[in-house]
Amino acid sequence: QVQLVESGGGLVQPGGSLRLSCAASGFAFDFYAIAWFRQAPGKEREGVSCISSGDGTVYYADSLKDRFTISRDNAKNTVYLQMNSLKPENTAVYYCAAAAIWGTCTVLDRYDYWGQGTQVTVSS
Repeated sequence: QVQLVESGGGLVQPGGSLRLSCAASGFAFDFYAIAWFRQAPGKEREGVSCISSGDGTVYYADSLKDRFTISRDNAKNTVYLQMNSLKPENTAVYYCAAAAIWGTCTVLDRYDYWGQGTQVTVSS
């Protein structure tokens, strides 16, 4: 059974940091691209960052690349999203997703497996 379980969300003050984790099971993790998406209230879901299978090439939304870092630990079947200098506009439910694609991670309609999401709230 495929599972993606996000954790690490919570309430943080502006300027603070959080590290989200996405623990995967039930599929060949090493061969899957993993992405983080988010959805804020009243807004459409958007891509945040992704990391490819193979060489682990990473991509970020332009507005986030200086503050967010994605990484993967294939031995632990886990992907992380380090979020620094958080802003209120980063408040959203963050989801991780997996796609069976090799060498790239930006084909967003290929993400078939999804977690339940973790709430991130940035507020003073």
